[in-house]
Amino acid sequence: MSTSTDASAPTAERYRAFAEVEAHGMSATYEAWAAGVAADATALALIDELPPQKRQPNLVFSAARLLGAPIGDYPVFAAWLAEHWSEVRGVALNHATQTNEAARCALHLPVLGGIEGPIALLEVGASAGLCLYPDQYSYHYSGHPRLDPAAGQSTVVLDCSLRGDVPAPVPSAMPEVVWRAGIDLNPLDVRKPADVAWLDALVWPEHDDRRARLRAAAEIAANMPPRLVSGDLNEQLAALAASAPSDATLVVFHTAVLMYLDEAARDVFVQQVGALPGHWLSVEGRGVLGGIRVRDDVPNESSDLVLALDGVQRAWAHPHGRALTWAPNP
Repeated sequence: MSTSTDASAPTAERYRAFAEVEAHGMSATYEAWAAGVAADATALALIDELPPQKRQPNLVFSAARLLGAPIGDYPVFAAWLAEHWSEVRGVALNHATQTNEAARCALHLPVLGGIEGPIALLEVGASAGLCLYPDQYSYHYSGHPRLDPAAGQSTVVLDCSLRGDVPAPVPSAMPEVVWRAGIDLNPLDVRKPADVAWLDALVWPEHDDRRARLRAAAEIAANMPPRLVSGDLNEQLAALAASAPSDATLVVFHTAVLMYLDEAARDVFVQQVGALPGHWLSVEGRGVLGGIRVRDDVPNESSDLVLALDGVQRAWAHPHGRALTWAPNP
């Protein structure tokens, strides 16, 4: 589990880890803010008013940005946070980190392309369901021609850099997806402006390309809304999986979701998904799924996620879908 999402860790440690591991090299603003909070007793005292699971940096920063926190150096942010803490606290209490990055489909596609179709997709921790449309986006993997949906180039084009010496199995055609559904504690609806505004606030400050992609992907989803079930993933998984077409290959997948569960809940999920037909595609932080052997023999960045199929790591993956490093066969 990432220290920043570990509710048992001291708040200062959570923010320091977020600055040094998750935000480093990805958001100068969030790196500076998190490092600043970690050393600021006044800010830490405010954040410690929240329940432990609500103190995570990504949630507090996104709540602040939803309310108009200015992008700037830490002292500016600290002053704004102190002045607006009551409102930020309210948003944090009533929201959750539900980043819905469509570009993560570029991580999933090489795996989906190797699975016999038609495919039934079931995402746990689906947020608004934008990752349930891998067949509706266009892809450009480095060294490969652009891959488009059957109808032609999509309004969403996902760029993914392929790193390392092992060629990733980039498909030459889209997978056939005939059913798509998801589970989330609080599903978001892209047809509701307030929900889209929260998704926008979850996009990190410097990532304007992600913000534009979010809007385009939301339009695609709004035209063919996904089936999203509200509830705990462990309580809803079996029933939703059972409703998938029997003549399609079920693929249960998730990206950066299980780190928000405690170890016991993760164990229950692994047992459940292992008992289902089809395949299990996981993209989680190193150590989140202890049963997966991590391929440290393959070059990777500290922030990379472990992409695994049926419990075996196949690649290292950039958290926002920007790059993929395929691993040789174990």
